[in-house]
Amino acid sequence: MGSEINRGCWYALVIICALLSATNNAYGDLNDPECDLFQGSWVYDESYPMYDSTKCPHIRKEYDCVKYGRPNLDYLKFRWQPSHCSLPIFDAEEFLRKMSGKKIMYIGDSISVNQWQSMVCLIHAALPWQSNITQESINSTTTVTYEDYGVSISIFLSHYLVDIADLFNTRVLKLNSITDGDIWKEYDVLIFNTWLWWYREGEKQPWDYILLGKELLKDMDRMAAFREALKTWGDWVDSEVDIDKTTVFFQGVSPSHYNGLEWNKPGVTNCAKETVPISGSTYLGGVPTAEMVIEQVLSDIMKPVTLLNITRLSQLRKDAHPSSFNAFKGMDCTHWCVAGLPDTWNQILYTYLV
Repeated sequence: MGSEINRGCWYALVIICALLSATNNAYGDLNDPECDLFQGSWVYDESYPMYDSTKCPHIRKEYDCVKYGRPNLDYLKFRWQPSHCSLPIFDAEEFLRKMSGKKIMYIGDSISVNQWQSMVCLIHAALPWQSNITQESINSTTTVTYEDYGVSISIFLSHYLVDIADLFNTRVLKLNSITDGDIWKEYDVLIFNTWLWWYREGEKQPWDYILLGKELLKDMDRMAAFREALKTWGDWVDSEVDIDKTTVFFQGVSPSHYNGLEWNKPGVTNCAKETVPISGSTYLGGVPTAEMVIEQVLSDIMKPVTLLNITRLSQLRKDAHPSSFNAFKGMDCTHWCVAGLPDTWNQILYTYLV
């Protein structure tokens, strides 16, 4: 009897070890120097998407592509596959347990809103209906709180990260000033993003003058202004962020798809007819200058900031934009459908945090 029990225990141990080995082989070693989560390709996966967007109450009408009639849903079926390892599956309950008692904040423009909505949808899909969840909006901040875990996930809308102030009835973009930082630094995880608004002009431009140091300018080279603002943000991180409390991420440039030359379709001027990702790992359009500026500025920051370098993997997803399938029926090849690509951004964020 005793030997049979021992043999049973031994067989059970072998099975457990085999399962663990299979799991490790499936994911690869995330600590392997060759494991770059941002280099790889998109593969069709019938088990995707990670949630049903029609059941998520948090999606803005600009990004709710299924609701607004997108006929081809293959874009939901692609999984990001890094070249030398794999992303762990997003586990919402594990994420909330690991983040227990913490406050998470996305800070940036509507691309940050895109990513925040994806995250709260990923979590919403996994929790039981009776979960204690609240949502509150105050000024520039909207927060969803998972009361059972003591976790809050907020979005703070800030198009430029630096300040826009009303001076003598004139709107001034202050490249060397960040006052909202007093709010941000109280959070445990910060995910920053800015780029989309730096080339806005005319009525879409929310400022009249630029203040650079003590010099008031009607305008200046926008890439130079972008760099100056990022340097101000970097100085804020170094001087104000307590790295014993707060983990800082910066989101790479989210690409748009209006020029078919960038994916070998000359003459194409939008993403309307794109239904599948670019195969392989190469994007003809190259790396945006803004992304190179971000990488340069981050390299000069003394405190640890993790770059979520989603630019290249997102460039391959010419198919994942709303195009005209939104409440306004306008052609949008800048933002992303939810569910969709931003889920992968959050899956990568999850990998870093958990």
